[in-house]
Amino acid sequence: MNIVCLDMEGVLVPEIWIAFSEATGIPELKRTTRDEPDYDKLMKFRIGILKEHGLGLKEIKETIEKIDPYPGAREFLDKLRSVTQVIILSDTFYQFAMPLMKKLGYPSLFCNELIAADSGEITGFKMRCEKSKLTTVKGLQAMGFDTIAAGDSFNDLGMIEASRAGFLFRSTEQIIKDHPQFPAFDEYDDLLAAIMKEL
Repeated sequence: MNIVCLDMEGVLVPEIWIAFSEATGIPELKRTTRDEPDYDKLMKFRIGILKEHGLGLKEIKETIEKIDPYPGAREFLDKLRSVTQVIILSDTFYQFAMPLMKKLGYPSLFCNELIAADSGEITGFKMRCEKSKLTTVKGLQAMGFDTIAAGDSFNDLGMIEASRAGFLFRSTEQIIKDHPQFPAFDEYDDLLAAIMKEL
């Protein structure tokens, strides 16, 4: 039995923190998992910047409401879900992701949770588990699933490598260069065709 595991940001929807960086004019918030492999370090950095500027959940959610999935993402997901099980594995947070899941037809999503004060100040975050994408893929495999994975960033490499088939999608030149063993695609039709061959 197959199950496809997809990253969310950079694959199906634009990067939330980049959109928020552009909305607020704070360039430091443009850093993503494409730039910083250590997610814990990245999130602590982001929370520090938010605190410094007096920004919180309310302001980020206002930006997220204006974000749409990439053109073709919903159609790609619908086609894929019509032939196999699909789970979105993301290091984002439920508080951020749910408006985007609505626009994608509510696919299954495993992600993390923000800790916020009543004022909306983001004070911390709770990861679902350590190395959440890789851990989830290994858990699915332990339950008898063959996993096929696709993502774009450093934090996707573990799940891609551990899967029976793995692909890079709209990744950086450096990641593609450093990992030539993974086929890399930029168009949904090409990624869909590659996944279908593995099913």
